[in-house]
Amino acid sequence: MKCYKKDYPRPQFVRNQWVNLNGKWDFGFDEQNCGEKKEWFRDFPGELEIQVPFTYETKLSGIEDESSHENIWYRRTLEIAPDMLHEKRLMLHFEGSDFITKVWLNGKFAGEHRGGYTRFSFDITDLVSEGENQLVVKVEDSEDIQQPRGKQRWVGENFGCWYVQTTGIWKMVWLESVPVIRLEKVKMTPVLEKNELEVEYEVSALSEVYGSDLKVEAFVSFEGKFIARAVTSLTASHTKATIDVLGRGVADFAWGVRTWSPEEPNLYDIEFRLLYQGVVQDEIGSYFGMREIRIDGPNILLNGKPLYQRLILDQGYWKDSHLTPPSEEALIEDIDKINALGYNGLRKHQKIEDERFLYWCDVKGMLVWSEAAAAYQFTDYAVELFTKEWVDIVKLNYNHPSIITWTPFNESWGIAQVETDRKQQHFTEAIYHLTKSMDPFRPVIVNDGWEQTVSDIITLHDYEEAGEVFYNRYAGHKDEIMTTEMYHSSNKSAMANGYEYKGQPVIISEYGGIAFNNDDSGWGYGNKVDTEEEFIRRFDEITTAIKKVPYVCGFCYTQVTDVQQEINGLMDIERNFKVDQDTIKEINERRVGYWRTFK
Repeated sequence: MKCYKKDYPRPQFVRNQWVNLNGKWDFGFDEQNCGEKKEWFRDFPGELEIQVPFTYETKLSGIEDESSHENIWYRRTLEIAPDMLHEKRLMLHFEGSDFITKVWLNGKFAGEHRGGYTRFSFDITDLVSEGENQLVVKVEDSEDIQQPRGKQRWVGENFGCWYVQTTGIWKMVWLESVPVIRLEKVKMTPVLEKNELEVEYEVSALSEVYGSDLKVEAFVSFEGKFIARAVTSLTASHTKATIDVLGRGVADFAWGVRTWSPEEPNLYDIEFRLLYQGVVQDEIGSYFGMREIRIDGPNILLNGKPLYQRLILDQGYWKDSHLTPPSEEALIEDIDKINALGYNGLRKHQKIEDERFLYWCDVKGMLVWSEAAAAYQFTDYAVELFTKEWVDIVKLNYNHPSIITWTPFNESWGIAQVETDRKQQHFTEAIYHLTKSMDPFRPVIVNDGWEQTVSDIITLHDYEEAGEVFYNRYAGHKDEIMTTEMYHSSNKSAMANGYEYKGQPVIISEYGGIAFNNDDSGWGYGNKVDTEEEFIRRFDEITTAIKKVPYVCGFCYTQVTDVQQEINGLMDIERNFKVDQDTIKEINERRVGYWRTFK
């Protein structure tokens, strides 16, 4: 894409003047939580060094201490060039820091943020000056299971499928110099039936400038060829507009709308220019994909055609950096290897990934289910924390065409009594409808795996080893499985009490999890296998059985790579294939059963 810049952290909203703050920072543990009282934000005594954005638990941080420390501090010097402040505002961005982050500049408090998985920012213009400045950050984390923590353990050792905790800054920190009058956000919604792109602009400016003197120009191009220009007068801080992307009226451009799909991930470039009294105030580079995802009875349609989803569970962990990608190249490698295995999508499990990952999924045509990190206790506080973070997630990643499904809950985590408890059921319904109010177009899966309430897709988790047993269970017993009575697996019912199946599409969204025999350390689902031949036979039988079930329109295999003690990946943690990838690809792409009817 024309706007793409390597390592740029926000690839759908690109400006030119920015500074990457990753690298060496001073660091210290605050075991007594006395740092604020002793004003460490003025005189920081930290004797350690850390490589941001890697957390102290990881090898790449330079510390590699996996024990829990609830209060940690960071410090670094900022060099502010004169042109970054001249008639500009200076924004400090954190792509992700877990869990409570407090920030000081030159001893003055800039603000705090609560939550571990989404971007947040502070306007630090009035706290800094040209030249050298001191940035100090405190992060507070805990083993509180009310906060969204995903796959992070809350006890001293790993257990089950929960791994070493992630504490503090774990994504990029960066500075951005922005105009006083500027675009804050752009929400882009493709509308295929009208050949239009709906755009909602959010602008930061003084109230007196809105009106005929404040305009935004949008320029659309495809593969370098100009398509459309749209001018919108901004009468309020939030203004909607539409852009014709058919190219009508453009000489020598008559090929119609190019849609985005895994087979043809067509993307349009779009440039935004904000003008006040005819003078350009702000310029943004971005892109979008024209695609439609919707439910049609038992089918999921992409651009009006039935979509069979071949997904793989992706937890996004690396050996030496845990949740933090070691590089942009590592993100690209994962996507390419998932594609080489014959999958057309992935379920990003219990993690909001680096936005550069979503950029490359957009570019390469990889479907994505976006799933929130779970809490593990249901309280008013947990509801408050989750709801705020989920709203931020949907807003943050709305524009990415690769995201085709929102998945706020998984396996009743954080809503353990949702099968019968009306309070927890109301919570899931509220999140469903809240999501739909922001995004009425994408499907929402409310409780992936079982005990579902309101959901656009019914998803089932089943780690049955034998393909024949699986097929016999599902092929002739759909009506029984889609009830609150008959358990499909794991002693869990498909629907929560008081809810019924209404003909939605059905996907087996977790299965497999096959592990090789080793020294008895680590685990997979079911019995371990001894040879590659045994692995392939079991993988083939169960995958083929799923495809043969006439009402199932997709699957998600567990999983891409090993993760710490969980050794059921198709690759090990260092991204080496355990079995022949071409054989897996052939099995995944082989058209059998229900999939034969898909175009």
